[in-house]
Amino acid sequence: MEFRAIDSKVLNWTGDALAIGFFENGVDLSGDLAQLDDKFAGTLKELIAETEFKGSVGSSATTRVGGGSKIRKIIIVGLGKQEAVKLDGWRRAAAVVARSARKEKCKTLGISLPVWNDDPDVTAGAIAEGVILALHQDNRFKSEPEDKPTAVEQVDLLGFAGQEAAITRAQQICDGVILARELVAAPPNECTPITMAETAQAIADAHSLQLEILEKEDCERLGMGAFLGVAQASDLPPKFIHLTYKPQGTPRRKLAIIGKGLTFDSGGLNIKGAGSGIETMKMDMGGAAATLGAAKAIGQLKPDVEVHFISAVTENMISGRAMRPGDILKASNGKTIEVNNTDAEGRLTLADALVFAEKLEVDAIVDLATLTGACIIALGDDIGGLWSPDNGLASQLTQAAEKAGEKFWQMPLEEKYFEGLKSPVADMKNTGPRGGGAITAALFLKQFVKETPWAHLDVAGPVWADKENGYNNSGATGFAVRTLVHWALGEA
Repeated sequence: MEFRAIDSKVLNWTGDALAIGFFENGVDLSGDLAQLDDKFAGTLKELIAETEFKGSVGSSATTRVGGGSKIRKIIIVGLGKQEAVKLDGWRRAAAVVARSARKEKCKTLGISLPVWNDDPDVTAGAIAEGVILALHQDNRFKSEPEDKPTAVEQVDLLGFAGQEAAITRAQQICDGVILARELVAAPPNECTPITMAETAQAIADAHSLQLEILEKEDCERLGMGAFLGVAQASDLPPKFIHLTYKPQGTPRRKLAIIGKGLTFDSGGLNIKGAGSGIETMKMDMGGAAATLGAAKAIGQLKPDVEVHFISAVTENMISGRAMRPGDILKASNGKTIEVNNTDAEGRLTLADALVFAEKLEVDAIVDLATLTGACIIALGDDIGGLWSPDNGLASQLTQAAEKAGEKFWQMPLEEKYFEGLKSPVADMKNTGPRGGGAITAALFLKQFVKETPWAHLDVAGPVWADKENGYNNSGATGFAVRTLVHWALGEA
């Protein structure tokens, strides 16, 4: 699919489908639109009237243009109230338009949307993101795909001449989102610790990143007893991935992004039972998928920051070697952990990854994980949880998420709740009481970071969508990639 940023007005553009955006209660055919309607013999005015189109968010209508016009279809899309609409509204409107064009089998699409906040650069990027992500289809595992590949071959952004760099940047960010989507969507017999390491190698080779893969023996030498305790039941070897992007010259800052990488989570000996969603546990590497997706995007964007992408990747399985409830593990910082639930394994892998990251002497660490069902209970499927003792870092992430159109809500690090993690036989247990489970999980992770500014993102809900939502199709969403990229680039 080719994008073009052109200066052409709606009156002059020719192609299969022309899409026009309207604010709510601002559906006014004047100026160029009045002339366009005359050119279309009143078709635009008739479409608005017949569909009672008001410009509300997500609304749209499509009709054929007759009279030998050089435009075959006209699409109108609502942006919502002008004073309330956010940048993400442009992504969502572009997604509606793109899906309509695909449904109408249009090969060429012209999009005419107003400029958001007097910023054509950001607007063009948002439109491109919405189109790309809405049209992405993952048919890798179908012998005969039900959905034909998208018919949209060319997308023209009308009135955005000179914004080619913004569109290229959007495409690079979407490359990372799509990689994360496809990793999460892949079945656990296809996405394994081995293939995750191979994916990291492919990113390193394609974009000149440095890669270090720690094998089981390497992790043993570093004392990663928490990570290896989870990995010991699997027949597949664990892989500790450390992928590094370094800019030319002195980096403006150094960052670490850590993703939970459980390619399948059976629950271990605390096996997930009927109704537990065990069949969805291929998604338990959603944090690692976003981490690698961010690495792919940043490797192409080449900012002036150094970023370390880290994941302790393994399966959580059952065998005669499996860790048992009651076992005590020792993490690489010397802290001991009584395992009272083998299904709270992600935090064990993250513990050793956090210790490893802090030794890199970075300026900030962010970990993200499909960590707790408790976070879904608290925030639902669309919002990720954010915990940090550093208000500055939390603010950076919140602003980056706002720009990305991804939702996070800062949650409390209630220190009193750590009482529930205390163990009579070890430094701590790996789970606390049922109440506040997402908070105690964050407090557990906090024990493995000494001084570096740190934030924890629980993305258990938003990494997967049961139905089409905005520019996300049903299935894996690639959630958090864009937030991580904007944060790493220092953008708000």
